[in-house]
Amino acid sequence: MPEAPAQTIVAVSFDFGLKRIGIAAGDSLTQAARPIATIAARDGTPDWSIVDRYVRDWDPAILVVGVPYNMDGTATTLTEAARVFATTVGGRYQKPVVQVDERLSSREAEDQLRQRRSSGERSRRVSRGDVDAVAATVLLEQWLRESRPLPRT
Repeated sequence: MPEAPAQTIVAVSFDFGLKRIGIAAGDSLTQAARPIATIAARDGTPDWSIVDRYVRDWDPAILVVGVPYNMDGTATTLTEAARVFATTVGGRYQKPVVQVDERLSSREAEDQLRQRRSSGERSRRVSRGDVDAVAATVLLEQWLRESRPLPRT
């Protein structure tokens, strides 16, 4: 008997920061993600009405939150705040949340944006907000490529 095709999972990811939070969306079928926005945050708290709109529009099955660590794997000054954000966002939307190690995601995002600008694909300068949204994309694609099963709620 042939195996049933796997269900496509839509995910929304967050690159947490105290001043800005990058948001991206993607799916398990294409294993690709795209930046959606960067929103302002005050001490890590976003305007929830904006986040509400993106979660409603994309209707993800899962939320992915980047959690920063030092290169040696120890916690940074933002690690606990990112974990609290992950718990808050999961509770607010009643969706499963996975926390992804975001080491080097911002550096990879900067490299991608710099490459797009030098190739002419991108004409305007790269802002910090651009980096945050692309970093959310990087960490979501990392999670999608790992093909992890959907966590139970």
